[in-house]
Amino acid sequence: MTEPSQSMSAFKVQSKKKSIAAWCFYDWANSAFTTLVVTFLYATFFAENFAEDSGRGTALWSRSITLSALAVAGLAPIAGRLADCGDRRRYLIACVLVCVGFTTALTFVQPGQPYAVITALALFIVANVAFELSLVFYNAFLPSLAAPDQIGKISGYGWGLGYVGGLCTLGIALLGFVSETPWFGMPTENGFNIRATNLLVAGWFLVFAIPTFIYLRDDDTSRSPVRLRGVFSDLLQTFRSLRKYREISIFLIARLLYNDGLVTIFAFGGIYAAGTFGFTFQELATFGIVINLGAGIGALLFGFVDDRIGGKKTIAVSLVALIAATILGALAPNRTWFWVAAVLVGVFAGPNQSASRSLMARLVPSQHEGEFFGVFAFSGKVTAFLGPLLLGLVADAYGQRMGMASLLVFFVFGGIILWRVDEKRDAISSSIR
Repeated sequence: MTEPSQSMSAFKVQSKKKSIAAWCFYDWANSAFTTLVVTFLYATFFAENFAEDSGRGTALWSRSITLSALAVAGLAPIAGRLADCGDRRRYLIACVLVCVGFTTALTFVQPGQPYAVITALALFIVANVAFELSLVFYNAFLPSLAAPDQIGKISGYGWGLGYVGGLCTLGIALLGFVSETPWFGMPTENGFNIRATNLLVAGWFLVFAIPTFIYLRDDDTSRSPVRLRGVFSDLLQTFRSLRKYREISIFLIARLLYNDGLVTIFAFGGIYAAGTFGFTFQELATFGIVINLGAGIGALLFGFVDDRIGGKKTIAVSLVALIAATILGALAPNRTWFWVAAVLVGVFAGPNQSASRSLMARLVPSQHEGEFFGVFAFSGKVTAFLGPLLLGLVADAYGQRMGMASLLVFFVFGGIILWRVDEKRDAISSSIR
């Protein structure tokens, strides 16, 4: 009896390792979308080519970010409840396929075509919403994959791999798409070589998500079937029950603020670099590579720090660094100081995001991971329009530098509220019911 038992135990350990590796690898796969489409290349290409001027293009892009954020805010709690009712893996695959399909379609929308602006923005919004909803299902796996004292490390591995993946896609884009002589004789008319980076994103995302599709599966077969009426009633119960979980509530309010600032920096960092410092597309790709390299190193190293000092303190350290980076970036007298600020953002953005995910995983009630990670996504998006809106209004009135400086309010007040969280008070094994 001992040998079969030992063999079964070894099999379960090996299966768990594969599941953890597959979970981490999804960050590697999905990073291409946020890096090339949302942040560095396509966002800047749209702003500079789809409208009469870059200012108007920036405003239109900010509205698409706002609309997709509001859509995610409304849909993420529902997605979280569905994750607890049914097959997370199946929903995850569906979201990935939608994101990949609509990202591919972006390639073929040409500036100057009839309805090009509306078409491009509509395709991006759907792709971005699908991408964000996939994270609800993906993040909900974390508490069941890792012990509480290893969640920070595993979350850090995922974020680190994600930034390395973004680094690789940026390198490929820089060498093969954005260069003066694109690969395979790719045409450059109407920016096709830049638009074709969407094909790189779609292919990278789909191919490297396959291990996640294969090895990441739900262990719990006792989950209840999906009933739409039950989903909405359970959602109401979830939001009402947040009053019982004081630390989660405070943390979500804090994240609602500081995440707005961070998301806005990433969404408009490339546009700011091009508008204020005259970065070309080649320089933007290099800029993205440096930031992703720093972020990957930061996420990997601070994963161990997270498990040692806790998620709250790790986030607090990152916020202090992000405040300093924002001030430096807004006041930078030349490109050199701007590069210093950008690297500082990169190094501490990874730990901020990774530690936020790990802190939530430690606080979330067991058996309701999907619901609470849905609310987690909700908190990250429900006011996500405020950052772009504030930046746009201030930049329009006082210039891009003041627009960037305005984001300090999110980091400062988010940090103040975060400090009230007692991460040991809500047990991870709590029950929502």
